[in-house]
Amino acid sequence: MLTAILCGLGVAAGITLMLRGLLGVPADAEPKGSGAGELLERLKAPGTTRRVLFSAAAAVATVVFTGWPVAAGIAALAAWVLPGMFAKDSGAAGDQVRTEAIATFTEALRDTLGAAAGLEQSILAAAANAPVPIRAEVAELAANLKAGKRLDEALRAFAADLGDATGDLVVAALVLASRQQARNLGEVLGELARYAREQAAQSMRITADRARTRSSVRIIVVFVLAVAGLLVVMDGSYMTPYNGPTGQIVLAVVAGVFGVAFAWLNKIAAPKQPTRFLTRLQANPGDEGAGR
Repeated sequence: MLTAILCGLGVAAGITLMLRGLLGVPADAEPKGSGAGELLERLKAPGTTRRVLFSAAAAVATVVFTGWPVAAGIAALAAWVLPGMFAKDSGAAGDQVRTEAIATFTEALRDTLGAAAGLEQSILAAAANAPVPIRAEVAELAANLKAGKRLDEALRAFAADLGDATGDLVVAALVLASRQQARNLGEVLGELARYAREQAAQSMRITADRARTRSSVRIIVVFVLAVAGLLVVMDGSYMTPYNGPTGQIVLAVVAGVFGVAFAWLNKIAAPKQPTRFLTRLQANPGDEGAGR
């Protein structure tokens, strides 16, 4: 029993080191303090510490119950990954809401162009009633303009803050208009707002399709885990071949095959973000020019 507990603690330590890599801590990074202190700072992210403890507890409980170090590693990875697979997909819904907000803000810009003295004044007027999902980004844009920042630079910084492909289209139109004094900017903004709403509607349909795929993944995962659990609990002799080193290797291979399959299914169900063409580097033209 003592050996099993020590194996479980070793697995838990290995998981902690693995999570250090997953959290993006480079092996050759210059530590700000001690290496353990740096890791603890990263583990202070909301929910991360709880997930680490839950994974370690699953590893220890599994190795104590089965005596299999490989099973402990499998349990730890499952405890780390499965909550995300079973959680509600709120990211796609948030993207859809932001796209709708960008469309609303674009329409507000279009409507204020006729009454305002220019593009910059139109932006300031529309910023007063910006939609909630992008209110912080729009407020930052207005603050930059009031502080005397050039319009094109402020717009590029706004695109970087939004981090949205549809927002890039709107910002690109505004940047071109600020340089060339486009007369049909209102029509362009109207078309972009219509396009944004079409994108939001399409995103809703895609999200519904992916929800069905995610449900299928959950059913498969639950079925496989339930069968494995029943075999261990109800017929221990059936699992006896896994007690030796060869059996542990076979168990690792089988678990790896299932893990790859689950990861592939989860990737199919994951939303795909459209490629942006305005980057954060472009938000600072001075830096871009200095790098040439």
